[in-house]
Amino acid sequence: MTSDEREQAVKAAIDGELLLLDPEVRASPARVLELLDPEFTEIGTSGRRWDVKSILAVTSGGSVSPESPVEVSEMSESVLAPELVHLKYFTDYQGRRVWRSSLWRLTETGWRLYFHQGALAA
Repeated sequence: MTSDEREQAVKAAIDGELLLLDPEVRASPARVLELLDPEFTEIGTSGRRWDVKSILAVTSGGSVSPESPVEVSEMSESVLAPELVHLKYFTDYQGRRVWRSSLWRLTETGWRLYFHQGALAA
C-alpha cells in the first residue's frame, strides 16, 4: 500500500466518521445506510449491542441536536490492512465525554463503518 493510498483510506474513514456525527446525516436513514457496513455492530456506552436496524432507529430519532454539535478531539488513526482503518477519538456532547473506537473497511461500494465502540471517559 502506497502512502497516497494510506492517506486516502484514512481520509475516507475520518470523513465517514464525521458524517455519522452530523445531525442532518443522522436524521436520514438512507444516508446512514450508505455509511454502515451490512455487518455493522456497535457496543454502546451502556454496554448494549447495536446492529444496523437498531442503530437506524436511534439515529433517525434526532439523537444529536443541531444546536449542540458533537465536538471531536484527539483523533488518531491506524491502517491495519489495505482495506481496514482503525480510528480512535474523544467526543464531547453536552458535557458527556466518550472515548470512541471505530473500524472502517473497504467494500465494493466504498468505505463503510464495520464496528464501533464507545466508553465513557473518566
